[in-house]
Amino acid sequence: MQRFVPIVQAVAAVFAIIELGLTAYLVSPWWDTPSTMSFMLFNSIWSLLVLAYLFLTPLYFARFFHAMAALVVEWVTMIFWFAGSIALAVHWGSPHCGGNTYCGSTEAAIAFGFFLWALFAFMVVVDTMATLRARGHSTGTKPHVGV
Repeated sequence: MQRFVPIVQAVAAVFAIIELGLTAYLVSPWWDTPSTMSFMLFNSIWSLLVLAYLFLTPLYFARFFHAMAALVVEWVTMIFWFAGSIALAVHWGSPHCGGNTYCGSTEAAIAFGFFLWALFAFMVVVDTMATLRARGHSTGTKPHVGV
């Protein structure tokens, strides 16, 4: 599973750029932007910074990479995406867009938010299992041999 992480990180970076464009479009016409849309814009920028840290730091600045810090940042980012996507979906409701581009962009932002949540959830599971194995914890069940 660990070999898929760079691919998932690349897909997450592409989706975060798409989400950045969508949420920037959603925020642009508002003087007093709804906080849920602003939070999703923040999530996009935050995710690009996190992905840059997760991908580039181990390759070029290994002294500054810490596996536990990376795991914590991944957990926080996953929670941010889940909370932001739920909040935006609740804020927006279930309208019938009928060709309205703003409405369609909002629904696309919600969908990409949940896709990003799923991608970060995958990274969290894989990296949590790797961290537990590295620290000597068992991530599976072992049969007990005699008592």
